[in-house]
Amino acid sequence: MKILHVEGGRHYYGGARQVVYLLEGLRQRGVENVLVCAPDAEIAAHAAAHARVVPTRLCGDLDAAFTLRMLRLLRAERPDLVHLHSRRGVDTWGAIAARLAGIPCVLSRRVDNRERWWIAAAKYRLFDRVIAISDGIREVLFEEGVTMQRLRTVRSALDARPWLEPVDRAAFRQEFGLTGDAVVIGIVAQLIRRKGHRYLLDALQDLAPAHPEMRVLVFGQGPLRAELEARAARSGLGPIVYFVGFRDDLTRWMGALDILAHPADREGLGIALLQAQAAGVPVVATRVGGIPEAVQDGVTGTLVPVGDVPALTVALRRLLDDRELRLRMGQAARQRVLEHFSVDTMVDGNLAVYEEVLQARGRGYDATRTT
Repeated sequence: MKILHVEGGRHYYGGARQVVYLLEGLRQRGVENVLVCAPDAEIAAHAAAHARVVPTRLCGDLDAAFTLRMLRLLRAERPDLVHLHSRRGVDTWGAIAARLAGIPCVLSRRVDNRERWWIAAAKYRLFDRVIAISDGIREVLFEEGVTMQRLRTVRSALDARPWLEPVDRAAFRQEFGLTGDAVVIGIVAQLIRRKGHRYLLDALQDLAPAHPEMRVLVFGQGPLRAELEARAARSGLGPIVYFVGFRDDLTRWMGALDILAHPADREGLGIALLQAQAAGVPVVATRVGGIPEAVQDGVTGTLVPVGDVPALTVALRRLLDDRELRLRMGQAARQRVLEHFSVDTMVDGNLAVYEEVLQARGRGYDATRTT
């Protein structure tokens, strides 16, 4: 089997990491992979061991010419199936090219934001299957008119091994300038509006007076950094909230957090939530999108309504005040990630969709065959 994958993102964030997990797992199962990505995409270096990388110009939703570039690629590569992993024009124009070439096509949908019904009705007919990374996303697509016959859920996965390593807490405190008695809340997300940093800053104003030992590490980069830093300063939170930027060494530090906060407005599933839980960190997050599938409320963390700052404050206070509860939830969180979010399960789920599509097109394939 030969699969041509298209990933439109420039940065090596959660979605791109999932693609690399998939490429590696498929290669191990005897599948030949070709990856189409932008010339400056960070995924290229990470994927090179598992796929032949074809750098291609990708210019977004208005780039209709991508259809022609993609069509030339498909005629040259002659894959059995096309797997589109992102939006930004890659989905629609890529699917049209696959249709013109007569090649089956599937789309991975990683976000739960809604589209205009008439756009959804037209676009999703182009795909043989749409793979949602959570049931929450699948339900959104169904409500937009995509038939259940066309929808499949294959949850995102985590290679938990790096997150299981013991953490050097002394090195952690030194790295981030923390005192020995600091109780540390972390938030790991792009600095964009839908990740809900503003809710956390509002909650911290109520929590700070009674928790002078509390410190908050804001991991990530994005267009809202200056605005969020200014908001923290105006609220008197500057001494306890540290904006530490994007870190590619999170596996060293995640397990030293006491709590992970994730008060997002929208979230497909939330890879940072799986990473934190694999590292044994309890989560306080919003009950939205695929988050309830990632975090078991009351067992591995606490879920609160979107935008409900008082509820967020109560949930964080409860964990700040109860070290034993943090430890108990953290242990349960690690076990649940290991049992339900393995890379093998994700790879097998995608491969089963490929086989289903090819059989429906009269191009059967034995998914158990390996080389």
